[in-house]
Amino acid sequence: MSLRGYRGNVRAPEFPEGASWVNTREPIALRQLRGRLVLLDFWTYGCINCLHILPDLHRLQEEFARELTIIGVHSAKFDHEKQEDSLRQVVARYGITHPVVSDPDYRIWEAYAVRAWPTTVLIDPTGRIVNVHSGEGVYQAHHQAIVDTIAQHRSEESLLPAVSIPISEVDQPHGPLAYPGAVLVDAARERLWIADTSHHRLLVTTLSGRVQAVVGDGEPGLVDGAYESARFRLPLGMALAPDGSVYLADRGNHAVRQIDPAADHVATVAGDGHQARGAMVEGALPGRLSSPWDLCLIGERLYVAMAGNHQIWVIDLGKRRLGLHAGSGREGVLDAPLKLASLAQPSALAYDGEALNVADAESSAIRMVPLEDEGEMRTLVGEGLFDFGDRDGDWPHARLQHPQGLAWCAGRGLFVADTYNHKIKRLDPANGHVVTYAGDGSPGAEDGQSARFWEPTGLDCDGTTLYVADTNNHAIRIIGLADGSTRTLPITPAAPSTRSGPSGARVLKADVVSLQPGQVRLTVELVPPAGFHLNAEAHSRMRWRIEPAGVEGDLDLRESGRHPTLSFDLPVGESVLHAEVMAYLCQSDEGLCRVDRVTLIVPLRGEPTATTQQRTVQLGLELEPLTA
Repeated sequence: MSLRGYRGNVRAPEFPEGASWVNTREPIALRQLRGRLVLLDFWTYGCINCLHILPDLHRLQEEFARELTIIGVHSAKFDHEKQEDSLRQVVARYGITHPVVSDPDYRIWEAYAVRAWPTTVLIDPTGRIVNVHSGEGVYQAHHQAIVDTIAQHRSEESLLPAVSIPISEVDQPHGPLAYPGAVLVDAARERLWIADTSHHRLLVTTLSGRVQAVVGDGEPGLVDGAYESARFRLPLGMALAPDGSVYLADRGNHAVRQIDPAADHVATVAGDGHQARGAMVEGALPGRLSSPWDLCLIGERLYVAMAGNHQIWVIDLGKRRLGLHAGSGREGVLDAPLKLASLAQPSALAYDGEALNVADAESSAIRMVPLEDEGEMRTLVGEGLFDFGDRDGDWPHARLQHPQGLAWCAGRGLFVADTYNHKIKRLDPANGHVVTYAGDGSPGAEDGQSARFWEPTGLDCDGTTLYVADTNNHAIRIIGLADGSTRTLPITPAAPSTRSGPSGARVLKADVVSLQPGQVRLTVELVPPAGFHLNAEAHSRMRWRIEPAGVEGDLDLRESGRHPTLSFDLPVGESVLHAEVMAYLCQSDEGLCRVDRVTLIVPLRGEPTATTQQRTVQLGLELEPLTA
């Protein structure tokens, strides 16, 4: 959008009275914010491009906290997105902390002459529009304009001290799951893999819901390694390998990860944590991805629903190469030869033995994608980017609303998570016929024959049972295919953080330690139990490593004593110290001697604003009681 001819000359329209607000205790008027810069973000929450700019908004807010207020204007595309409860849920799901005003009737959208999602509008301290940008790349588009506007109004003394805004953030869920986005059943090993998306981790449970393992420490980041120290960011779809390992679409990290349950280890297969801007590049791994949403493994070819650029990509695991399989990159619903066809935010994949079925969320469509390169894409259900609804029947009359989950059940057809209609539907790919299987269209959490769901997303099937990631209910629902009855899987919470680790060691996780990047020193103060001391002759030791940097060391505690100090180069961003301590402890009167094994996990954050490059972490040693 061009501002030529009116930059700084047009006054920003005021918000309408009576509008609904999220993340603030009371409505906000632009006139309250005179003397401060305001950045409006026009968005709709099903739009992948709108989600892509959230990190940019957060970065701008942190950098210009004293001068800038960010306000989201949610001008919803889909009917379901217009509901205030739905908006509150998505604000909590993505950790949005700035105020958001609901604009379901497009009054604010029209007042600002917005034409696309996302659009951001910068308003100066006098209430005039000074910059407008449509699309991604928000940080680069507005940063210099913000710097220049601050300098100008500071010199004119029209930049006022920070304004107090009555922020009241939406409550986060407190149960074992937070907005789970996918579920994967490993029937042969009798376990479920659950993408606990907003907790940035995976849960591995029995089929009855007892937690067997927690993969990831719960903090957002991109860290490989042991389960306890690995990190993900908004993990979603998964694919099961024959050996029981799992491939994961790590959506927020723009990466594909592999989890090896035999070694309790996480590795990155593709992606480097940065979003691919513009056209993705084919070639050797790791490459750069753009919001991978779901995966499907067929032989050594791992197909990726690349929602961020409206394409299907494939990773050749044997050759370790990344290549385009389908989609021109243009957002739309065009059936054509694979490389010329268009998709619209593909969000789920399911293989029926012959072709890939794709849930094309933004077009509310189900597409069929052949595996052969010379094949053509075919639409099973759906018409266009703005054709959606809730109607069973044959294509082209059937309608869905932003479907985000698929599961192929042999002999029963294709099941669809019709996400914004709160339903599970069944589709016969042979004729495109769609019928509602479970859910009545109203959001809820009812079990039984008259089940209700709330934005169901991920699906999986083991032949007799359909597993549903019921996202806004923070639950896994189970539908018996014999009778169609639904029940909620009880999740038995994981054990506390102090637990048995490798070689019988206790696992202790410390709070995040922030340090200035560069050469740092971290001292681990070992605190023996009362009446005990480290044996000066026994080989007490501490083996440590820093992930993902791969720096490691082995300290002899006979030399460093109770205060071993680690020196290493800390990059900007997130890292993790993983230390294994074996301490030989003796009573002060030289009587009984014992041993304690501890695995210590210390999340590290390299922050340029941190005040020091040296910190101490306490580690309390313990001895289990002697038994007769």
